[in-house]
Amino acid sequence: MLSVRLPGELEKKVKQLATTEGRTKTEIIRTALEAYVKSKDQAASPYELGKDLFGRHGSGRGDLSITYKSKVKERIREKRSR
Repeated sequence: MLSVRLPGELEKKVKQLATTEGRTKTEIIRTALEAYVKSKDQAASPYELGKDLFGRHGSGRGDLSITYKSKVKERIREKRSR
């Protein structure tokens, strides 16, 4: 069993909704909490949110993660030589 204190305005709105729908305040609040918990359970991980974007806009060169140090050194040398 759980007791919840609601701000006056929110309790008034829940009571109006319950009256309009012919349900109890408890049913309204239970339904809202179930929907909230379900949405949190289904929340996607950061990977799930971006998995269709990973690798989508690549350079086409598969060696960049291996040769990045030499590429950085090359760019620095080019910049200094100007």
